[in-house]
Amino acid sequence: MENTPVTTNSMKNKQGSDPNQENSKQVDPKQWGITEHVASLKASIIREMLKYSRMKGVISFAGGLPAPEMFPLDELKKTCVSIIDEFGSGSMQYSQSMGIAPLREAIAKRSNQRGIVSSIDNILITSGAQQGLEMIARAFIDPGDTIITEYPTYVGAIQAFNYHRAKYAYVPLDENGMQVDLLEELIKKQHPKLIYVVSTYQNPSGITMSLERRHKLVEIAIKYNIPIVDDDPYSELRFNGDPITSLKEIGGDIVISLGTFSKLLAPGLRIGWINGPKVVMPLFERVKQVSDLHANTFTQYMVYDYLKRGLLEGHIDDIRADYSAKRDLMIKSIEEYFPKSITFTRPEGGLFLWCELPEGADAHELLMHAIDEKVTYVIGQAFHPDDGGKNTFRLNFSSANHENIVEGIKRLGRVFDKHLPK
Repeated sequence: MENTPVTTNSMKNKQGSDPNQENSKQVDPKQWGITEHVASLKASIIREMLKYSRMKGVISFAGGLPAPEMFPLDELKKTCVSIIDEFGSGSMQYSQSMGIAPLREAIAKRSNQRGIVSSIDNILITSGAQQGLEMIARAFIDPGDTIITEYPTYVGAIQAFNYHRAKYAYVPLDENGMQVDLLEELIKKQHPKLIYVVSTYQNPSGITMSLERRHKLVEIAIKYNIPIVDDDPYSELRFNGDPITSLKEIGGDIVISLGTFSKLLAPGLRIGWINGPKVVMPLFERVKQVSDLHANTFTQYMVYDYLKRGLLEGHIDDIRADYSAKRDLMIKSIEEYFPKSITFTRPEGGLFLWCELPEGADAHELLMHAIDEKVTYVIGQAFHPDDGGKNTFRLNFSSANHENIVEGIKRLGRVFDKHLPK
């Protein structure tokens, strides 16, 4: 008797029905035991807004996207060949969880040049700064623990902390950053595990914490032995004003600093780092091993090679010039086309400015009208852990070209003129 070929038809049962189809009728993934904290996670509002941003003709001020025309593609292409020639298969192999040593040494060297005393033992390479946030949350936050944040604060941090079921205590911002005078009383009441800040060109507001407040923040954190997490992706994107001493330089081991090459080089490389006290770095190393073993080996070597060839500083100068001109144009356009009842920040660097509508206005409702006009922004509510800030929104000035900045602000101006109360 010949062997019967194994086909889809041959796997039907005697009644002629397909057992896979029969089984699928009994399967209900919605009833699987998904954890409560995962089931309750909200999608990133910024990722959701990118869906609209990809629609034809839409001008987007929503994402925190670097300008794609500024990516140094020709040099990165050379870097890829150079890496393979120099490191061969090692550039494609598993690597250390802390990150490849040459890149960690290069980051430590750049940190020292900026006044932050660092060695290779202080540096762990992450898959972007976002992973650094999640690793810190995983290491420190038990369900119900409190984190002190600025108000508003970075939406990606809220997502990372929400996953670990953190609670929040808020310190409002003014033109000089976190109102640190309110901090100590809050610490006494809330007993927080961490203080999280974006001290320089803050996301979403663009505000920079003053030097006086930085010193006061460090003083209070040391007094109560509470680590400060300073999320620092923007400080090298300074357009004007004097450079300000970093929290890490002031605070030393009380500060865990997060950095990234996403805004300085290209976000798709997914290379960031944690700069922390030596004593806690083995802890982060173990968390990293649980997360993904190590960051992408090849792109670590790409960044290292780019640094080794001395290309980054000149590239940052080019980015600063481009973004500074775009910021100036956006501010000029807002002054021309927005109603005077809308206030906004004037950041000295970074990627964003922050707008506040008149009290009672709803930025989400207005966003729906803006999408009809084919222009988008991010609602400010996303940056408030308590869903506050309904009359606020964030604008990104780095990714649009000059023509689209003017046209996009003009479109928003029409929306606000039509739908805001007179």
